[in-house]
Amino acid sequence: METLHHELKLFIIEAMNLEDLTAADIDNDAVLFAEDGLGLDSIDALELVLALKKKYGIVLEANDEKSREHLRSVATLAALISESRG
Repeated sequence: METLHHELKLFIIEAMNLEDLTAADIDNDAVLFAEDGLGLDSIDALELVLALKKKYGIVLEANDEKSREHLRSVATLAALISESRG
């Protein structure tokens, strides 16, 4: 799972154009969409959802509470991807 966490961190950095960060700067459990986490906003969420669909085939609904929980952190995204892979 650690490999997937690292892969997702690099993916988020690239997809969100966070060139000033490295994978080591992102904690697996850090909140992605809050000021005390990565500070991503709702537009970033849309971009991330589209990128996740393109790369991993993951489909998340915009106004779904489960989708928000999956987007909470690197760890929750990794769990979703692992689950979808079977």
